[in-house]
Amino acid sequence: MTAVLSVTGVTGVTGVRPVGSAAALVEVDDPSRALALSLWLRARVVAVDIVPAARTVLVDGCPASMVAALVEEWSGSTEVPDGPLVEVPVVYDGPDLAPLAELLGLAVDELVAAHAAVEHVVAFCGFAPGFGYLQGSPWEVPRLASPRPRVEPGSVGLAGAWTGVYPTASPGGWQLIGRTDVVLWDPSAPRPALFEPGTRVRFVEVASWGGGS
Repeated sequence: MTAVLSVTGVTGVTGVRPVGSAAALVEVDDPSRALALSLWLRARVVAVDIVPAARTVLVDGCPASMVAALVEEWSGSTEVPDGPLVEVPVVYDGPDLAPLAELLGLAVDELVAAHAAVEHVVAFCGFAPGFGYLQGSPWEVPRLASPRPRVEPGSVGLAGAWTGVYPTASPGGWQLIGRTDVVLWDPSAPRPALFEPGTRVRFVEVASWGGGS
Protein backbone atom coordinates (compact mmCIF):
# COMPACT_ATOMS: atom_id res chain seq x y z
CA MET A 1 0.00 0.00 0.00
CA THR A 2 1.45 3.35 -1.03
CA ALA A 3 1.86 5.77 1.87
CA VAL A 4 -0.38 8.83 1.83
CA LEU A 5 1.47 12.13 2.23
CA SER A 6 -0.13 14.34 4.84
CA VAL A 7 -1.03 17.96 4.13
CA THR A 8 -1.32 20.06 7.25
CA GLY A 9 -3.36 23.19 7.77
CA VAL A 10 -5.37 23.04 4.54
CA THR A 11 -9.13 22.80 5.05
CA GLY A 12 -10.78 19.77 3.49
CA VAL A 13 -7.62 18.05 2.19
CA THR A 14 -7.13 14.60 3.73
CA GLY A 15 -3.89 13.67 1.98
CA VAL A 16 -1.92 13.18 -1.23
CA ARG A 17 -1.54 9.64 -2.54
CA PRO A 18 1.36 8.87 -4.93
CA VAL A 19 0.29 7.25 -8.21
CA GLY A 20 3.44 5.80 -9.73
CA SER A 21 6.52 8.02 -9.87
CA ALA A 22 5.05 11.02 -11.68
CA ALA A 23 1.43 11.44 -10.59
CA ALA A 24 -0.57 12.06 -7.44
CA LEU A 25 -4.14 11.81 -6.21
CA VAL A 26 -5.18 14.61 -3.85
CA GLU A 27 -8.01 13.47 -1.57
CA VAL A 28 -10.53 16.12 -0.47
CA ASP A 29 -13.86 16.14 1.32
CA ASP A 30 -16.19 17.88 -1.14
CA PRO A 31 -16.85 18.13 -4.92
CA SER A 32 -16.76 21.96 -4.80
CA ARG A 33 -13.36 21.83 -3.12
CA ALA A 34 -12.07 19.33 -5.70
CA LEU A 35 -13.12 21.65 -8.53
CA ALA A 36 -11.62 24.72 -6.84
CA LEU A 37 -8.32 22.93 -6.19
CA SER A 38 -8.10 21.61 -9.76
CA LEU A 39 -8.55 25.11 -11.22
CA TRP A 40 -6.06 26.56 -8.73
CA LEU A 41 -3.48 23.93 -9.70
CA ARG A 42 -4.05 24.51 -13.43
CA ALA A 43 -2.83 28.09 -12.99
CA ARG A 44 0.37 26.90 -11.31
CA VAL A 45 1.44 23.61 -12.89
CA VAL A 46 2.47 23.29 -16.53
CA ALA A 47 2.40 20.32 -18.92
CA VAL A 48 0.35 17.98 -16.75
CA ASP A 49 -3.19 16.63 -16.83
CA ILE A 50 -5.32 17.71 -13.87
CA VAL A 51 -8.57 15.80 -13.45
CA PRO A 52 -11.10 16.60 -10.71
CA ALA A 53 -13.61 14.00 -9.52
CA ALA A 54 -16.18 13.98 -6.71
CA ARG A 55 -13.60 13.93 -3.90
CA THR A 56 -10.22 13.65 -5.58
CA VAL A 57 -7.97 15.56 -7.96
CA LEU A 58 -5.56 13.55 -10.12
CA VAL A 59 -2.39 15.43 -11.06
CA ASP A 60 -0.60 13.50 -13.80
CA GLY A 61 3.00 14.39 -14.69
CA CYS A 62 4.06 15.75 -11.32
CA PRO A 63 5.50 13.72 -8.39
CA ALA A 64 3.44 13.48 -5.21
CA SER A 65 6.00 15.34 -3.09
CA MET A 66 5.79 18.37 -5.39
CA VAL A 67 1.97 18.22 -5.47
CA ALA A 68 1.82 18.04 -1.67
CA ALA A 69 4.11 21.07 -1.39
CA LEU A 70 1.88 23.02 -3.78
CA VAL A 71 -1.30 22.04 -1.97
CA GLU A 72 0.22 23.28 1.30
CA GLU A 73 0.07 26.78 -0.24
CA TRP A 74 -3.62 26.51 -1.16
CA SER A 75 -6.28 28.24 0.95
CA GLY A 76 -8.74 25.32 0.91
CA SER A 77 -11.47 27.59 -0.49
CA THR A 78 -14.43 26.22 -2.45
CA GLU A 79 -14.74 29.43 -4.49
CA VAL A 80 -13.94 29.14 -8.20
CA PRO A 81 -13.43 31.82 -10.85
CA ASP A 82 -16.25 32.26 -13.34
CA GLY A 83 -15.83 29.88 -16.26
CA PRO A 84 -17.36 30.23 -19.72
CA LEU A 85 -21.18 30.30 -19.80
CA VAL A 86 -23.07 27.82 -21.99
CA GLU A 87 -26.83 28.12 -22.53
CA VAL A 88 -28.60 24.84 -23.24
CA PRO A 89 -32.13 24.96 -24.73
CA VAL A 90 -34.28 22.26 -23.16
CA VAL A 91 -37.71 20.91 -24.02
CA TYR A 92 -38.91 19.87 -20.56
CA ASP A 93 -40.98 16.82 -21.46
CA GLY A 94 -38.97 13.94 -19.99
CA PRO A 95 -40.72 10.72 -18.98
CA ASP A 96 -39.81 11.22 -15.31
CA LEU A 97 -40.74 14.91 -15.09
CA ALA A 98 -44.28 14.54 -13.72
CA PRO A 99 -43.60 11.68 -11.25
CA LEU A 100 -40.45 13.43 -10.01
CA ALA A 101 -42.34 16.69 -9.49
CA GLU A 102 -44.91 14.79 -7.45
CA LEU A 103 -42.16 13.11 -5.43
CA LEU A 104 -40.63 16.52 -4.65
CA GLY A 105 -44.00 18.04 -3.77
CA LEU A 106 -43.93 20.45 -6.70
CA ALA A 107 -46.08 21.24 -9.69
CA VAL A 108 -44.36 20.41 -12.99
CA ASP A 109 -43.99 24.08 -13.93
CA GLU A 110 -42.46 24.81 -10.50
CA LEU A 111 -39.83 22.13 -10.97
CA VAL A 112 -39.01 23.40 -14.48
CA ALA A 113 -38.81 27.03 -13.34
CA ALA A 114 -36.55 26.16 -10.40
CA HIS A 115 -34.23 24.04 -12.53
CA ALA A 116 -33.93 26.70 -15.25
CA ALA A 117 -33.36 29.48 -12.70
CA VAL A 118 -30.11 27.97 -11.40
CA GLU A 119 -26.69 28.67 -12.88
CA HIS A 120 -25.11 25.22 -12.79
CA VAL A 121 -21.36 24.58 -12.74
CA VAL A 122 -19.58 21.53 -14.18
CA ALA A 123 -17.79 20.02 -11.17
CA PHE A 124 -16.15 17.12 -13.02
CA CYS A 125 -16.62 14.84 -16.01
CA GLY A 126 -16.98 11.09 -16.24
CA PHE A 127 -19.27 8.12 -16.94
CA ALA A 128 -19.04 8.76 -20.73
CA PRO A 129 -16.98 11.13 -22.91
CA GLY A 130 -18.53 14.60 -22.68
CA PHE A 131 -20.72 13.81 -19.66
CA GLY A 132 -20.45 16.53 -17.01
CA TYR A 133 -21.65 16.33 -13.41
CA LEU A 134 -23.32 19.71 -12.87
CA GLN A 135 -23.68 21.27 -9.43
CA GLY A 136 -26.56 23.57 -8.60
CA SER A 137 -29.66 21.41 -8.32
CA PRO A 138 -31.72 22.36 -5.25
CA TRP A 139 -32.87 18.76 -4.74
CA GLU A 140 -31.57 15.33 -3.77
CA VAL A 141 -33.11 13.02 -6.34
CA PRO A 142 -33.09 9.20 -6.17
CA ARG A 143 -31.94 7.24 -9.18
CA LEU A 144 -34.42 4.96 -10.90
CA ALA A 145 -34.89 1.58 -9.24
CA SER A 146 -34.17 -0.09 -12.62
CA PRO A 147 -31.89 1.74 -15.08
CA ARG A 148 -33.11 2.14 -18.65
CA PRO A 149 -31.23 -0.02 -21.17
CA ARG A 150 -31.00 3.00 -23.51
CA VAL A 151 -31.14 6.74 -22.86
CA GLU A 152 -31.14 8.93 -25.96
CA PRO A 153 -28.42 11.54 -26.61
CA GLY A 154 -29.38 14.98 -25.30
CA SER A 155 -31.51 13.63 -22.45
CA VAL A 156 -31.36 15.90 -19.40
CA GLY A 157 -31.48 14.02 -16.11
CA LEU A 158 -31.23 14.45 -12.35
CA ALA A 159 -29.63 12.09 -9.83
CA GLY A 160 -28.55 12.85 -6.29
CA ALA A 161 -27.60 16.53 -6.22
CA TRP A 162 -26.46 16.48 -9.86
CA THR A 163 -27.81 17.43 -13.26
CA GLY A 164 -26.38 15.66 -16.31
CA VAL A 165 -26.93 15.64 -20.07
CA TYR A 166 -26.30 12.36 -21.90
CA PRO A 167 -23.84 13.09 -24.75
CA THR A 168 -24.44 9.75 -26.49
CA ALA A 169 -26.93 6.91 -26.27
CA SER A 170 -26.20 4.68 -23.27
CA PRO A 171 -27.87 2.85 -20.40
CA GLY A 172 -28.74 5.11 -17.49
CA GLY A 173 -30.66 5.39 -14.26
CA TRP A 174 -31.04 9.16 -13.94
CA GLN A 175 -34.50 10.75 -13.74
CA LEU A 176 -35.11 12.27 -17.18
CA ILE A 177 -36.81 15.67 -17.15
CA GLY A 178 -36.12 16.96 -20.67
CA ARG A 179 -34.02 16.86 -23.83
CA THR A 180 -31.76 19.14 -25.85
CA ASP A 181 -30.26 19.08 -29.34
CA VAL A 182 -26.94 20.59 -28.20
CA VAL A 183 -23.90 18.51 -29.19
CA LEU A 184 -21.89 17.79 -26.04
CA TRP A 185 -19.19 15.55 -27.49
CA ASP A 186 -17.52 15.99 -30.89
CA PRO A 187 -14.22 14.07 -31.15
CA SER A 188 -13.34 15.95 -34.37
CA ALA A 189 -13.52 19.38 -32.69
CA PRO A 190 -10.43 21.15 -31.27
CA ARG A 191 -12.13 20.95 -27.85
CA PRO A 192 -14.24 17.78 -28.08
CA ALA A 193 -16.23 18.31 -24.84
CA LEU A 194 -18.67 21.21 -24.54
CA PHE A 195 -18.73 20.78 -20.76
CA GLU A 196 -15.37 21.06 -19.00
CA PRO A 197 -14.78 21.49 -15.26
CA GLY A 198 -15.62 25.06 -14.27
CA THR A 199 -18.01 25.68 -17.20
CA ARG A 200 -21.19 27.49 -16.14
CA VAL A 201 -24.43 26.12 -17.60
CA ARG A 202 -27.88 27.66 -17.83
CA PHE A 203 -30.81 25.56 -19.02
CA VAL A 204 -33.31 27.57 -21.07
CA GLU A 205 -36.84 26.23 -21.41
CA VAL A 206 -38.07 26.09 -25.01
CA ALA A 207 -41.16 24.61 -26.63
CA SER A 208 -39.09 23.22 -29.48
CA TRP A 209 -35.47 23.36 -30.59
CA GLY A 210 -34.54 26.44 -32.55
CA GLY A 211 -35.39 28.81 -29.69
CA GLY A 212 -39.18 28.89 -29.80
CA SER A 213 -40.57 29.45 -26.28
